[in-house]
Amino acid sequence: MADNIEAFLARLHHPVLAQIDLSLDRIHRLLAMLGSPHKRLPPVIHIAGTNGKGSLIANLQSIFTAGGYRVHCYTSPHLVHFRERIVLAGKEIDNAYLETILKHVASALASQQATFFEATTAAAFLAFAEKPADILLLETGMGGRLDATNVIEKPLLTAITPISLDHIEYLGNSIEAIAGEKAGILKRGVACVVGRQSPEAIGVIEAKAAMLAAPLFRLGKEWDVAPDGAYRCSDRRVAFTPALAGGFQYDNAAAAIACIDQLPQFSIDDESIRRGIASAVWPARLQRLQQGVFADILPPGIELWLDGGHNPQGGEMLAAWMKTQDKPVHLICGMIKGKDMKAFLALLAPYAASLQAIAIPGESNSQPALALAEAARSLSIDATASSSLESALKNLLESAKTPSILCICGSLYLAGKVLAANQQRGT
Repeated sequence: MADNIEAFLARLHHPVLAQIDLSLDRIHRLLAMLGSPHKRLPPVIHIAGTNGKGSLIANLQSIFTAGGYRVHCYTSPHLVHFRERIVLAGKEIDNAYLETILKHVASALASQQATFFEATTAAAFLAFAEKPADILLLETGMGGRLDATNVIEKPLLTAITPISLDHIEYLGNSIEAIAGEKAGILKRGVACVVGRQSPEAIGVIEAKAAMLAAPLFRLGKEWDVAPDGAYRCSDRRVAFTPALAGGFQYDNAAAAIACIDQLPQFSIDDESIRRGIASAVWPARLQRLQQGVFADILPPGIELWLDGGHNPQGGEMLAAWMKTQDKPVHLICGMIKGKDMKAFLALLAPYAASLQAIAIPGESNSQPALALAEAARSLSIDATASSSLESALKNLLESAKTPSILCICGSLYLAGKVLAANQQRGT
């Protein structure tokens, strides 16, 4: 059964269908052929942004669950299994049901072409429409205005997480242009929770919201994160402790509380909010690997961490975490071509004890290890090219002093390979 699913998903990557078509026409036609499932969904929170979308969804999913609500989630990309993208009432879609909905999509594709993301988004909408839930957390794949998920005409709420330069070949080469695409999820009269933004981004978002009479609930204006990490809004204050590592996760968790505050129709008390944030899980975002084959080979005093951040803003977050560590941090890094590797590595350089550069296993679009190592050395990082992940780990375990931290970073694609090879998910 799993083989059938993989075969179908592989066909969706056919070169004819591989080109991203920044238009909603094809997804609208495909959904119409499937009975318009996007018009039969539970209430939707639609989320766009560059960094923090997944962490926001992880916190919201955990909070709603702690409050006793059933939660659907749609996220991308997946790390190990495609099933991760479609969560039905708190559980990943099972293979049998996934195969069933993919067959429906395959029938429609006989007369209507679609990209991989369009086809799989249509499949997800079928599942979300058929299975009951109280809320659907819907993440854009890229951008917002012309993203396949933006067929939702009237979400219950929208949210925009921090925006930075990414996917510039499709979204534009300035913060203003990218913010314009992300702000495309705003809908007339629908409130939007806005995370920490640059002046350039917030200006674009505010202008778009004014055109649509969409109320904004902005970090730094309508709500904030107190110096001690608590959420505060007017005279309301909620102290919390994020389960997710990294100081920036206080912003993400507080954004989740801000979303809850905009949804009075859901009865969730502060204790459920705190419990949800304290138990949120989001793999490969500053995740400590404590089980699995890689964790098993670590000597006492050596920690292994995994982070999928891959753009300058992701680099800033990783660097901020590295700065707070009281042990040397050694990096294993692999990146995809097209990402600004020097900008990413420059942020890590002051805090990296050494770096092993690798090519991402099985990725034809990976940066060569030699090029990555050379870029790191140009930034005065003690860097070496390794032939594989296993070789890089071996090299560091032989050279790193105890205590030390080993951190695998640079790409969500690499993170997925690591989790698969480690034979565990989300521990």
